[in-house]
Amino acid sequence: MTLPEAKDFSYFYSDETNARKPSQLKTCIHLFHDPNIVFLGGGLPMSDFFPWDNLRIDAALPPFSNGIGAPLSGSPEDSLSVSVKKHNTEAGDIPLARALQYGFSAGQPELIEFLKEHTKLIHDMKYSDWNVVATTGNTNAWESTLRVFCNRGDVILAEAHSFSSSLSSAEAQGVIVFPIPIDADGIIPEKLEKILDEWTPGAPRPKLLYTIPTGQNPTGTSLADDRKKEIYRIAQKHDFLIIEDEPYYFLQMDPYVEDVGKREELRNKPKQTHDEFLKSLARTFLSVDTEGRVIRMDSFSKVLAPGTRLGWLTGSKALLQKYVELHEMTIQAPAGFTQVVVSSTLRRWGQDGYLNWLIGLRHEYTLKRDCAIDALHKYLPKSKAFVVNPPIAGMFFTVDIDASAHPDFATKFGSDPSLVEKAIYDRVIASQVLVVPGSWFKTEGETVPPQPTSSKSINNPNEIFFRGTYAAVVPEKLVEGLKRLGQALAEEFNIKA
Repeated sequence: MTLPEAKDFSYFYSDETNARKPSQLKTCIHLFHDPNIVFLGGGLPMSDFFPWDNLRIDAALPPFSNGIGAPLSGSPEDSLSVSVKKHNTEAGDIPLARALQYGFSAGQPELIEFLKEHTKLIHDMKYSDWNVVATTGNTNAWESTLRVFCNRGDVILAEAHSFSSSLSSAEAQGVIVFPIPIDADGIIPEKLEKILDEWTPGAPRPKLLYTIPTGQNPTGTSLADDRKKEIYRIAQKHDFLIIEDEPYYFLQMDPYVEDVGKREELRNKPKQTHDEFLKSLARTFLSVDTEGRVIRMDSFSKVLAPGTRLGWLTGSKALLQKYVELHEMTIQAPAGFTQVVVSSTLRRWGQDGYLNWLIGLRHEYTLKRDCAIDALHKYLPKSKAFVVNPPIAGMFFTVDIDASAHPDFATKFGSDPSLVEKAIYDRVIASQVLVVPGSWFKTEGETVPPQPTSSKSINNPNEIFFRGTYAAVVPEKLVEGLKRLGQALAEEFNIKA
């Protein structure tokens, strides 16, 4: 079957992108590696003067039989020794001499080759001219996205509560971020479509939808598969691009089972095969994209380590080329050391070994999620004012709170839920535990002229929430922290045990 090519979405480019000329110096840098060329064209230092001759790392070895968190014994049974040299490397490794040199702004070829194969495994691509470009993580990818597509005063859409750093990046560039209602299954397509159908004449139309579909930060929700197809249809109807921010995609879990006996029964089932794991993953926007309308941001931060500062974009070649042209003048390329370490590890693991690692992550995060939700059920005050939403992906849980249930809601707090939120936050900090107020993540942009009041209607204006994570600490500390949270809420709402 011959796949179509992506549509031309160049009309979405920002003034900066349209004004940027490709770096002429970068057009000839590939000749540096041609042994027949005497290269005098660029300020590239000789690799002889790089002080590092080799890079040696020890890593876990698939199939990770003792678990992905097990310490390495140094035995060939569980440990992988990698040695990458300046020049003469094993086939498939990135030589240090090249990795530490200028060039390859799109990413070192060996890494990109692995990521393309990975993409084919995970996503059912519906058009032919897609590509992959390396980034320094999703924070950089999002910053680049704003610069490639947005001018000051442009409008984008985002979940009504979204990652605060992403919102701040947009706002700092003068981009208006308009909120889209969400529920336990993510963005509500009917409300998104209604907002856009009733968009105020004269107000700038949205260029982008920024969404964190899986294990959403901060709410912990995951966008239902059937909604993705509907949202894509709406994107076609109202002509905007979808930016799929997916750092938590591989932290997907089975639904939480409160009955410990049934839970243990499920855990004793045979380990997932690779095919079962792949089939269990949520459908992606990339997999329903027939036009090259989706740009996906992936990262190694949550599956390998945040300090790698390495991720990648997937989208149409034409759109991604504008990112490369921007990166040639900004980040140059992701760090050479990082690309060497990650690429050489992944090459030795292979696609199957990487799937083994991801399956191991699923197991560990399921244990962490279950520990957190068990503790919340045990220690939260027994009141309808507090609702726990067990996530099915990601690193975060939320506790929804009916602020109007506070005994001093109408008196001390003047029926203002934000003041109740502040009181709870002060109380939990005094109790020596940290959970984060939902208001820190609120999407509050407004167009000029403004949208109808109904576009920002809220079902329960007195509902607030706090976000916590089960990823950052060991189980003992997690349980103790949630015990302190429960005690703080009981004290604040004057609820006796």
